[in-house]
Amino acid sequence: MDTNKNSFQNEPDVVLIGAGIMSATLAVLLKKLEPNLTIEIFERLDAAAAESSDAWNNAGTGHAAFCELNYTPQLADGSIETSKAVKIGESFEISRQFWAHLVETGFICPPKNFIKSIPHMSFVWGEENVDYLRRRYEALNELPLFHGMEYSEDAATLREWIPLVMEGRPENQKIAATRMTIGTDVNFGSLTKCMFGAVKALDGVNMHFCQEVTKLKKDDSSRWTISLKDEKTGKKRKVRARFVFIGAGGGSLHLLLKSGIKEGKGFGGFPVSGQWLVCTNPDVIRRHEAKVYGKAEVGSPPMSVPHLDSRVINGKKALLFGPYAGFSTKFLKQGSFFDLLSSLRISNIVPMLAAGIQNIPLTKYLIDQVRQSSDERMAALRGYYPDAKMDDWKLEVAGQRVQVIKKDAKKGGILEFGTEVVTGSEGSIAALLGASPGASTAVSIMLGLIKTCFPEKYNSVEWQSKLKEMIPSFGKSLNEDPELCAELRSWTSQVLNLKNVVSIPEDNEIA
Repeated sequence: MDTNKNSFQNEPDVVLIGAGIMSATLAVLLKKLEPNLTIEIFERLDAAAAESSDAWNNAGTGHAAFCELNYTPQLADGSIETSKAVKIGESFEISRQFWAHLVETGFICPPKNFIKSIPHMSFVWGEENVDYLRRRYEALNELPLFHGMEYSEDAATLREWIPLVMEGRPENQKIAATRMTIGTDVNFGSLTKCMFGAVKALDGVNMHFCQEVTKLKKDDSSRWTISLKDEKTGKKRKVRARFVFIGAGGGSLHLLLKSGIKEGKGFGGFPVSGQWLVCTNPDVIRRHEAKVYGKAEVGSPPMSVPHLDSRVINGKKALLFGPYAGFSTKFLKQGSFFDLLSSLRISNIVPMLAAGIQNIPLTKYLIDQVRQSSDERMAALRGYYPDAKMDDWKLEVAGQRVQVIKKDAKKGGILEFGTEVVTGSEGSIAALLGASPGASTAVSIMLGLIKTCFPEKYNSVEWQSKLKEMIPSFGKSLNEDPELCAELRSWTSQVLNLKNVVSIPEDNEIA
């Protein structure tokens, strides 16, 4: 099903495979930088943002490192490592600027359709965890990106911040929380559809659904021939393009391997499924207004950080708790149980076996998660909402994530958490692998891709000027420039109708 006014282009400049947030971001960036580019977008499903970008699957929190404790590990000497939190925070600010530019220029839909303000909070209990959170607050509070963070160990204060979390909690329990009131809830499914709706209306852009990519082959002129099959009609066709981006979520690994580029050899994937407990009681949903993140269990993967998450999905408020990890051999929620087996190659068997041996605790954790009973899942929820009643919650399947496995000279293979862009030597093809916090940092990731794959254009005066117009902090560090950080947060907050940083006294004492 074609959704654009233009006909099918057999030799476009760019082909984008997958209709998620990454392809949408890249399409908009490229058309803004080079309006004459022709782009064809292909998606195997019958709608955009139906897999990882969908709000009910994995995406949702605007990951700015305000509350995610796995981004700020405690080192052996007791200090807190903040570099990853700063990197992710910087990346999310870049996304905010890009979205604000698109809204301000009238290119995309109103911000209420995809983003809203909501406090981002970290919550812990127990002496050791409280000590960690206090150290984390002290480390982050000195950084401009985290200006406005509040910390408290006072039960009365926390009852004001998160009443649901405090109801039924033992009075003598040692607790602590941090709060950033400028946190956001982002519906990346809505944002993706909004961006595609705008870009497909431009000349030279076509979007096609129910199109399965069956083959990728580079010819002697360094162009790529992409073989396609219509999932509804069975019709086959081919297109030739100068540049191909594989942004197909869990499906990217198979397509990268099909491309045959040497840079893709040795890459494998480890699929992890997820589940949510979804609240069905409107009164409970109404009484919680925050994203409350805790500490992951020892031995659990970083993406399993538990959180009691208030969201707005399709215009309706929702409350989720999880994620509960699981295992499936599928690489996509709407994929095949043979995905893992069919991804095996001679070049990646050793890295995958090595990564498996090194991550036996993770395997045990996943087995334990799969075997969890309803009572055990509720026990985890009651750590964050002590008065939770089983009748108010139902279990729903979330999305699939495929963690990156790649070669390592010393270990044979390693399991990576996060995202990775694999680019061909000539820059004519690139694939995005991995998961969180991908959606929130999509603009930064795509800027890096453009820099690698279009180096001459990227460094040109014209493109540099346009990038600075779309992203005012382009080429600068907001964390090293407090005034610029404050100025741009004020601008994006105004354009996107978000809360801005409130003034926090410099001598803010721990309550």
